[in-house]
This record gives sequence, C-alpha cells and structure tokens, in this order.
Amino acid sequence: MKFCVSLLLLACLVQSRLAVAQRIVIAGQVVEAATGEPVPFASIFVPRTSTGITADVEGRFKLALGSPADSLAASALGFLRLAKHLSADPTQTVLFRLKKGGGVALGEVVVSSRQPENPAWRILREVQKHKPENERTSLTSAEFSSYNRIEVSLADIPKALANRKVVKDMRALAARHGAAAAADADAPLPLFASEVGSKVYVKYGPPLHRREDIEHKQMRGAGPREGSVLSQMLGSNFQNFDFYPNWQNILGKDFASPIAAGWRLTYDYDLQDSVLVGPDVCYRIGVKPKRDHDLAFTGTIWITKEHYALRRIDVIASEHANLNFVTDLRIFQELTPPSQGPGLAQRTRLVVAVRPGDKQAAMRVRFTTLNSNFERNVAHEGSFYNQPIVNTVMEPGTDNETSGLVSGMLRKGESEGYFDKNRPDTLSLSERQTFAVLDSARELPAVRSTLDWIDLFINGYRRVGNHGLIELGPIINTFAYNNFEGARFRLGFRTTPAFSRNWVLQPYVAYGTKDGRFKYGLRANYIAERQHWTVLTGEFRHDVEQYALLDNDFLPDNNLFVAASRWGRFKEGLPILRDLALLSAQRDLFHGFTQTVTLRYQNSVPQFQVRTQPRPGGDPDMLTPERLHQTEVVLESRYAPDENLVQAENRRRAIGLKRWPVFTFRYTFGTIDWFRGNNTYNKYNLLMTHSFSAGHFGRLNYRVEGSYIPSEVSYLLLKTPLGNQTPFYNANSFNLLNYFEFVTDRSVSLRLDHHFEGVILNAIPGVRSLNWRLVATANFLYGGLTDANKLSPIDGRGNQFALPSLGRQPYIEAGYGIENIFKFLRVDFIHRITYRDQPPTTRGGVAPPNFGVKVGAQFRL
Repeated sequence: MKFCVSLLLLACLVQSRLAVAQRIVIAGQVVEAATGEPVPFASIFVPRTSTGITADVEGRFKLALGSPADSLAASALGFLRLAKHLSADPTQTVLFRLKKGGGVALGEVVVSSRQPENPAWRILREVQKHKPENERTSLTSAEFSSYNRIEVSLADIPKALANRKVVKDMRALAARHGAAAAADADAPLPLFASEVGSKVYVKYGPPLHRREDIEHKQMRGAGPREGSVLSQMLGSNFQNFDFYPNWQNILGKDFASPIAAGWRLTYDYDLQDSVLVGPDVCYRIGVKPKRDHDLAFTGTIWITKEHYALRRIDVIASEHANLNFVTDLRIFQELTPPSQGPGLAQRTRLVVAVRPGDKQAAMRVRFTTLNSNFERNVAHEGSFYNQPIVNTVMEPGTDNETSGLVSGMLRKGESEGYFDKNRPDTLSLSERQTFAVLDSARELPAVRSTLDWIDLFINGYRRVGNHGLIELGPIINTFAYNNFEGARFRLGFRTTPAFSRNWVLQPYVAYGTKDGRFKYGLRANYIAERQHWTVLTGEFRHDVEQYALLDNDFLPDNNLFVAASRWGRFKEGLPILRDLALLSAQRDLFHGFTQTVTLRYQNSVPQFQVRTQPRPGGDPDMLTPERLHQTEVVLESRYAPDENLVQAENRRRAIGLKRWPVFTFRYTFGTIDWFRGNNTYNKYNLLMTHSFSAGHFGRLNYRVEGSYIPSEVSYLLLKTPLGNQTPFYNANSFNLLNYFEFVTDRSVSLRLDHHFEGVILNAIPGVRSLNWRLVATANFLYGGLTDANKLSPIDGRGNQFALPSLGRQPYIEAGYGIENIFKFLRVDFIHRITYRDQPPTTRGGVAPPNFGVKVGAQFRL
C-alpha cells in the first residue's frame, strides 16, 4: 500500500514537472513593416485555436501557452496576416512586421441626431472658456526632469541604395545580432539613436525662457559627432509642443490646433465616447480637417469632463496637407491631470518621415519624451534662464584621461551604460534589437566613411588628418565663375577644438583666371569667456569685392550667400580691390542683447572708372580717387529677446523660431584721407526683422531698415539701395531697381514677403493637386540726398552725371507669384508702382523696367 501511494505521488510530481516544462512564454511586438511604427491593439493568436491576446497601444504583447505550438500569428485591420514559427524554448521573443493590405471596405454609415447641433461643439466651447486656467502660460514657471530618446532610420530603401556597401554591412550586422527589425531587406535601416537625461526649467513670459541642463547623454550609430550643434539639440528643448495656442509651429509650418479659437473654421468633430484617462473621466472626440490640403490634423483628442482641459492628443498631419517632402507626421501627447494645475506634458511622441523624391529612401525620426517630478511656480532669479542649453556632461577636448567621454556612454569593459540601468521606460523589442545593432555600427569602415560625408553635407566642412585638427571648406566656396574674375578657385580651412578649444583660425587663398590676381585672408577668433560669449576677433583680407554690397551692412552673413554673390554678373556690382584689417570684441551683456565693437581699416582701389568734382574751395587737382582709405570705429547692438543660441565646440548658432522682432543698431564713425575738407563722417543704421503667423492666411515676413548719414561724404560712401539686374529673385534687394539707380544719405525701407501656404490655391480644383502656393511681396523706399552730398561723378571723358536721388514720393514695387513649383521653384511677377519710365542710370546702360519676372529657387517644407 505504501508503495502504491509513493508511486502515485511520483507520477503526480512528474506530471506537474512536465506541465511546467510545456509552459511557453512568448513576448514581442507588432510593428508596421515599412515604417517600424507600432501597430496598436493588434490580435496575436495561435492558429486554429482559441488562444490569443490583444497587443497594447505600443503593439507590445506577452502570451503564455500551456502546451507547445508550431506557430504564432498576428493580424490587424488594414494589414496582411503574418505567422511566425515557434521553437520549443520556454521563453521566446517574436517581432511581427505586418505589411499593408488585407483591408475590408466598410459601407458608409450615417448617424443622425435629433439634437440641434453637434454635441462635440458644446465641449469645444467650454474648452475655450476654461483656457485661461488650463493653459501653461497661466503659470509663472515650471521645472521637471526629462528623458528624451531619438531614433533615426531609413525606410522604403530603393534597390540602388540597398546594394551600397554601407547598407549591406548594416544588414549583415543586424543578421548576426538576430535583429529582424533591421535584418530583413525591406525593414527600416537604423542609423542613429540617442538618449538624453536632463533637468528643464521654464519661465513663462512673454517672452518665454526655457533652460535645459543636460545631465546624461548616450549616442549610438551613425549620428552627429559629439560637441556639434546637432548633438546639442537632442534634449527636450526642441520637442516642446503646446496645443493651447491657436497655431502650432512644426518644422517651420503653422498648423491649426484642434482646440484653436476658430476651431469650426478648420475642423469637423465627432464625439465618440467617455473614457477614463488616469484619474480623469474624459470625452474622446475624433477630429479631422474640413479641407484635406489645409495644415491641420486627423486623430483623437481627450477632454476632461470636469475642467474641460486637454488631457491627451493623438493626431496625424492630414495626408494631403500642402507639405513638401514630409510623408508622415504624427504627434502623441499626454498631459498631467488638471487637478495638479495647468497641464504639462508627461509623455510626448513625435514621428517625422521625410522623403526627397518618389524613388528615394525616406528618413524617419522618432522622438520620445518622458517628463516627471514636476514643480510649478518655482522661479529662479537673475540670469538663470539666459542660456537655453547647459551641458553638465563632459565634452571632448578636456585635458585629462577621460577626454572624449560623455556621461552615459559605454566605457571600456562595461556592458551597460547609464540609461541601460536608469531608463524611465521599457524599450520595445524592435528598439532593443535596433540599439544592439547601433552599438556596433560605428566600427564598420563603410559607416565611418558615410559619417564623414554627412558631416560635410550638413556643416560644409570636411575634417582631414588622423587627429582632425583642421576642416577644409566651406566647400561651396571652392569654385565660382563671374565676368570679372573668370574662374575663381579658393582653398580654405578652419581649425577644430582638437587644435584649440579657444582659438579658431580661418585662412584662405584664391585665384581668378581672368583678372590674374591672388587673393588671401586670415580670420582669428579667440573665445575669452563662454558664459557671456566674449569673443575677440582679428582679420586681414586682400580680395576683390562688390562695392554694391559693401554698404548693405545687414545682408545675411552666411556661406551660401557669400558663394552665390561670386557667380554671374560681378562687374555690375562695381568691383573694388580691398585690403581690410579689423579688430573686434563681442559680448552678451544680458540675455538676447549682444554688443560688438569693431575697429577697421579699409584700403579700396576701384576697378571701374570714376572721377568726382572737387568740393567747393577744394584742390582742383584732386579729381581721381585712385584709392580710398577709411579708418572706422563701428558700434553694433543686437537685441533678440527670445532667441536661443546653442554653443557647440568653439562656435554658437541660433536655433528655433523667434516669436519677437530682432533689432540691430549700428553706428559708424570714420575718417577718409583722399580729399581735402571735412574728412570725418558718421553713419547710423537701424534694422528690425520679424516673422509672424497670419493665422489661416499664412505667414508674413517683414524687414524695416533705416539709414542716416549726416556728414558730407564722397559719392563712394553714400548709401546705395541694393538693386537687382539679374533674372533671379533676391529677397534682400529692390528687384526692379538698377544698380546705383538711387543714392541716399537718409532713407527708410520696408520689405514685405507674405507666404499664403496654399490657403487660396487649395480652393481651386485642378490647381490643388499641384500643391502650388501664392506669395505676395511689396518693397517701399523713402529717402533723399542733401545738397551738400549732391556731387556729380564724371567719367574719364569729362561727361557729367547728376547723382540720382529720390524725390518727394517713395519708390514702391509690388509683386505676386507662385512658389513650390516642382517643390523648389518660385516665380515672381513684379510691378514698379512709382518712378516709372526712368532713364538709364549709367552711360550706355539700359532703362530700368516697369515690370519684371524673377525666378528663384528655395527649399521650403
């Protein structure tokens, strides 16, 4: 009997052991094959059984099987069903990559209501009433901990690119890691991932001030080099969405918010259900744009039943929105409960896909931000908010044994970094596979070479040498062709932080085949102090310049403009050979206010024939200014109250949208020594630039500039409003003015450039599909010339020409045009409103036109 009982107990134990052995736990994720984005609420099941589960909103699932199964399948509405083979392992991970298709066409269902109006409208009206108490600007300040993750990948890779060595090497690396998320030929190819931990401080204005202290950072794969401008922009500062304002600026475009004041003009609403979001009962409302081509969203918003506050939003940009190159744009955001105060973002997810052309790969960027530890209305005094990004992590170039390491990154001998141990959320299966691949990607020679080319494309410079002490460039300035220099060849470089963290040297040498001259220059910057960005600059340059551009002090100072000005019709701008020597000091006195003091000497030799009548009582022998010697002191003040300046390596750049005008004032005191009489002069220049949203009617850019020269000066030192005798549109010029058509010593100008963003052309059938956009321009110039400065230039033959000056009426030109032709061309039709039928401004010249057509090229999303 005892033997039987023992045998029975043994049988039960073996049976239970077998049952445990047969239990299989499967975890995984369901994603879209083309994009890698999660498929929410997909069905996962064992075929031909009733065993199954539903994935969560991130496509994740975990399923326990009581007995072995040959396969596991996944399906979702709009996708093809996919089955995966299972092994006998007790724990397994499975990634389902579902392809589009298999959708079921549903018949139209019309739901009518006896209510006099859409029930969602009442809720939206209450949202507007409660905005003052719910929007963030009702706070004085806020601070919180922030975690931000960025993942970049290539999707829809064409065959030609798929056969490149760098792509094949990445696929092979993924296969070795068993990463289906990247190994399959049609899977998105991971390029880069970053994780940033920071502390964020916000002071609500106006203007708004935002500071982010980056505490930990980890970068994987083919990303920007550490210390670059892009590497500084990986935190939460640039995924700061707030849907309470009427317009949400995304990628430089103004999208109408679903809870904007004029909500009924843009959106249709559908009250779907009442659901629980955390502790709050919420109305779930579907939204979609009334017109597919408008910059608006399709998706769902959740509004709390008690406070009528926005609690959650999940939207996608309208599929047919008038956007260039952006094939996918989706935003998810969950806000703090209204019981805690005005809503701050707890979790934000932004997905952007950009495709340059139909036969090119799409670049997909996924931002995930999680915020916690919120504190409201705890302000910091003084200049605390003045610096938008503070890097408390170690940057490369410090002189110690850990040079080049960044807090959070893996060190030798470590298998886990900071975020692997302290990440505030759980990575999905596809993200874990992607990170495993990217940790090894930088060691691939093909990837390192590709990184060098990407850096060249973004920054215009290419690092050379094993130590990376110098960067060749700007590459776009290497060659140019114009009608004065002929073919111009230029070689230049700048030093990197590996050479010095405080010194930046930029020498160059150039040669023109037609004028046969060597040109050269050297610029040196010394960063004396970084907190207030105190920079000392010295420069010497011997080069051919265009006189027409020299007195336009506020033209954009960038490599692209400098390169473009060297092409084409150079003689029309009156070339001069100039020796320039200067010393300057720049410092931020307080947030947004930068002061610059410059001492400069210019020795200019005109390369065109010009003679000037002597001044009354002057020496009649001094007719020809063969050289113009100028010694000047220039004081410049610039005020940009909400501009974000990011320090990167040994440079800094402005980033983000400026909501407030930018003011620049410049005073110049100078002396000249080529003629007798009063040889000192004063110049005053004031500039204001601004760009603001005009709501449904697009965005207006304007530029106001004033110039005043109270002194008696030479013809060559007067203000010459910039004309344009080329067929190309120039936003910084008067496009129907000839060169030197007017000369002034006091003037005020206004330039208007309005982009309607398709709001008008979208309403025209047939034109709508072209995605053209209407633009309108207007330029005004008012000014004159005092009698003391009305000296008449004469040419070498003794022929006199009176200096052309504006009369009592202003010069006005106005235009209209179409932009976004083939996504980058712009055509403007411009009319001269005043000063029509003017005579030629130079001997043998052509009369300025009353009407002109100008063509431009631009890249706007």
